[in-house]
Amino acid sequence: MFGNSIFKERKSLAAGVALAAGVSAAVFAVNPLAAFGANHPNLVISAADVDAMQGAVEQPGRFRTAFLRTQSAVDRALDAPIAVPVPADAGGGYTHEQHKKNYQLMYNAGVLYQVTEDAKYAERVRDMLLAYADMYSTLPLHPKRRPGAENPGKLFWQSLNEAVWLVYTIQAYDLIRPSLTDAEAQKIEQGALRPVAKFLSVDSPKTFNKVHNHGTWLTAGVGMAGYVLDEPEWVEQALLDLDKSGKGGFLRQLSTLFSPDGYYNEGPYYQRYALMPFVTFAKAIENNEPERGIFDYRDGIVMKAIDTTIQLSYNNLFFPINDAIKSKGIDTSELVLGVTIAYGESGNPQLLDIAAKQNQILLSGDGLKVAQALDAGKQQPYEFKSFAFRDGKDGDEGALVVLRQQIDGDQALLFKPAAQGMGHGHFDKLTWQFYDRGEEIVTDYGAARFLNVEAKNGGRYLEENETWAKQTVAHNTLVVDETSHFDNNLKVANQNHPSLLFFHADDQVKISAAEINSAYPGVSLKRTLALVNNPESGNSFAIDVFDVESTKKHQLDLPLHYNGQLVDTSFKLQGFTDSLKALGTNNGFQHLWLKARGKPESGLAQVTWLNDNGRFYTQSSLVDGETELLFTELGANDPNFNLRSEKGFITRRDGVKTHTFVSVLEPHGEYNPSREFTLEAESQVQALQHRQAGDLELIAIGMKDGATQLLAYNRSSNVPEDLENIFEYDGRQYQFSGRAKLFQITN
Repeated sequence: MFGNSIFKERKSLAAGVALAAGVSAAVFAVNPLAAFGANHPNLVISAADVDAMQGAVEQPGRFRTAFLRTQSAVDRALDAPIAVPVPADAGGGYTHEQHKKNYQLMYNAGVLYQVTEDAKYAERVRDMLLAYADMYSTLPLHPKRRPGAENPGKLFWQSLNEAVWLVYTIQAYDLIRPSLTDAEAQKIEQGALRPVAKFLSVDSPKTFNKVHNHGTWLTAGVGMAGYVLDEPEWVEQALLDLDKSGKGGFLRQLSTLFSPDGYYNEGPYYQRYALMPFVTFAKAIENNEPERGIFDYRDGIVMKAIDTTIQLSYNNLFFPINDAIKSKGIDTSELVLGVTIAYGESGNPQLLDIAAKQNQILLSGDGLKVAQALDAGKQQPYEFKSFAFRDGKDGDEGALVVLRQQIDGDQALLFKPAAQGMGHGHFDKLTWQFYDRGEEIVTDYGAARFLNVEAKNGGRYLEENETWAKQTVAHNTLVVDETSHFDNNLKVANQNHPSLLFFHADDQVKISAAEINSAYPGVSLKRTLALVNNPESGNSFAIDVFDVESTKKHQLDLPLHYNGQLVDTSFKLQGFTDSLKALGTNNGFQHLWLKARGKPESGLAQVTWLNDNGRFYTQSSLVDGETELLFTELGANDPNFNLRSEKGFITRRDGVKTHTFVSVLEPHGEYNPSREFTLEAESQVQALQHRQAGDLELIAIGMKDGATQLLAYNRSSNVPEDLENIFEYDGRQYQFSGRAKLFQITN
């Protein structure tokens, strides 16, 4: 994988003398032969960038505005005394947040020093770094570290945050290095920067070599320190792992954590987080060693990853799969940096559309390019597309599928036949979510975590992340016998993944199917999801066909978690208003209050709710008279009020070996309380049929106006575009080419 000559190992320079602080590894001694760092700055911001920025701040425009805003904030911070407290608190606590503020201030002050040449900015960074140099060697492991954890920090409760500190701080040091005396530089390097780099690498080998976002941050911090502190050996170790074997390190992470489409194994939330060290270190590599061609590595995987991160969002927020905080979106600092660097490298005008939405200009050479291009009105609309983002390093471990359409609002359907996603993954094979008119309609809980709220488990993941958020019933996919996929065994889950059977997208029909046979022993799951529209009628639907086959009889539960207020059902409900009981005792069921239940007659069962976007949504399902619907609300067995109160209903079919769940989600109508009118609050669907005709699946949606919306699709894995499909429906013959077609049949 590392055979390309520009990625072959550089011969390490003279080892030098071991530090008095007791660094045992020779590569962490001061290197007398400078390979890097002769000129400062030399990381993300170059000397040429500084020259351009100094001229730009004198001219009106976005860049000057951003400069003045940053300068004002930093000047206010300089009025406060330096605070470098002894670490005591977990995430969200005073010391944790103060050290975060410190590295951000040092970085911004360093940039201002380069642009303004005002010594006060460099002096503040110098004094803060000297304070860290005095303190760091005295620090034990953090008092709030997790017991038994392999990744403790010193400044922070985990080494991940320590690495973030180094990524920012080494840039700050690089920016002010010309202002320091040799004695000041030596104290800062030997008292803080080198010890931190050593702690994060040779003292933390498992995390440093780990192919994981934690490892990415550690390798980025140490590698960038190598460039600034004239330690090419650190750079090589950061790229290839401590032994330079290529089994770990930055390049292995680029080759393993991303699929060929730029999808990050843990999902978009952690892709966003990991993006900063990937793009920051890549930019530093490009500025120092352009011969490595890092932005061309693995077919341009860094640039693909930035674009895929944008694609995996809706209405500026990331799709909240796996362990995700649902409020995170494209305006996060990590993606602002990614878009800025990507535009600087590519000049793609569509990226300016995202930059305009982010509304954050960075004070860097690439930030200047973005600002000047936006000032000149060069942005073009960014194209969000329907796409199957392959999962796995070779693209053969399922996919994360996004189906999009524009019809009476911006709609998106997310389908997740993806791999587990390591420790941050959830047991939710073949789950889905639906978005319409800017809102999440069919929902995913995301993570059970209050980030940086110390009162909530120190801001870390809550116990309910394991007992609820990761459980299968917390998602919109099939649960067998009230147990979760892979019986909650992460090791097994990481070894198995769904297979993507097909993906197709045209103007009217976006459709995808996948299957998995390993989530439950002896049970095969196959799901087909489609997003369709008919411009003539204005109708749009999300269609779901879920096939279950088993060798034994089971209880099958198919949850749907929705965002809104229940309005109506087409069948009677038995409500529980005097007392509530949990739906079950384990695997997430213990957290669900059973609010009501109903058993509709054979035929069509409909559930309607109203979303905050002022639109009604009706789920119409085919039922057989033995199917029960259970209406739930989250919050049972939650004594610490850690769970949000969210609603759902479960379609339950008990005592069967095989079953096919067929349903159609229909957006309709409008509710406008301010203008006091309601339109089309009732579903227009009055009938639903599902049948097979050879290799074809037919879903017929009967409308109240007498028309029928008929989706026909070929369920075979490989279907040529010119394949002619012929079938009969209601005594008439129909024909279409390729994968799928939506027919409108009128009487």
